[in-house]
Amino acid sequence: MSFAIADHTKLTTNADGSWTRKPSSFRNTIEKGGQFEPEKGRYLLYAGYGCPWATRTLITRKLKGLEDIIDVVIVSPRMTEMGWPFAKVDPFPGTNDDPLFGASHLREIYLKAEPDYDGRYTIPALWDRKTETIVNNESSELIRIFNSAFNHLLPADKAAIDLYPEHLRKEIDELNEWVYTTVNNGVYRCGFASSQKAYEDAMIPLFESLDRLEKILTGKEYLVGDQLTEADIRLFVTINRFDVAYYTLFKCNLRSIRHDYPAIHLWLRKLYWGDKPAFRETSNYDHIKAGYSHTKNGSAAIVPMGPLPHILPL
Repeated sequence: MSFAIADHTKLTTNADGSWTRKPSSFRNTIEKGGQFEPEKGRYLLYAGYGCPWATRTLITRKLKGLEDIIDVVIVSPRMTEMGWPFAKVDPFPGTNDDPLFGASHLREIYLKAEPDYDGRYTIPALWDRKTETIVNNESSELIRIFNSAFNHLLPADKAAIDLYPEHLRKEIDELNEWVYTTVNNGVYRCGFASSQKAYEDAMIPLFESLDRLEKILTGKEYLVGDQLTEADIRLFVTINRFDVAYYTLFKCNLRSIRHDYPAIHLWLRKLYWGDKPAFRETSNYDHIKAGYSHTKNGSAAIVPMGPLPHILPL
């Protein structure tokens, strides 16, 4: 099974059965006076609702009001041996065709950018129409680009939204570091482990961190300070998938969010059902469950019916 990774044909584990995520390959930025200027209509974001890393960028794009500035193309969640497909070959509901090259799979976009490319064909990937290349495919950097690079093109209320405020950056960075290692990436280290020890070595810190997050969020609206920050976005995409995917398919089943973490569960539901529709509108549980359930060769697979409802009401 592929478990919705970015390119399962390149999935390998270490000698001890543990799994290490390889770094992203395209790491440029968008800035005034730089190679990649912030311009309306110049960039296109390849993303997918099934992938938590891509969904980070989809949430941030909506929160910042960038829908008319940065176009988006959604890939199918049902990966094949060729990687992420477009609607041209897999018209899964909510999936788009590639408007630039009529590509069948995302890998073709990567090879347009770099014909000799031999890395992973991951989402998200931000394409530049002017130079015909991928600017950046690292989600943690893209959400910061979206947070500030286009502010001069936005109305004042959207430009004022700051998901990485100066006075909170140290605290955000410190929290992001251990949350990424043990939670965001920790669930994958559980799911991709090929030995009992590697699985348990990932499981224990995962649930220790969830216990820690439960204490942090008790009586609080947000993770850092009294405002929404990128730390909430980065955690949301993992917690939103936890009960519907990671709990069963990745064997992250010591405890569930809805039954065992009341503060995290309340925080999750407030973000989903609250006054910021970006969280709700980018939560496509059909894509999530199909992506984590399909077989390696892309053939039909059993998609779990539960848990129902996918997210509980407030």
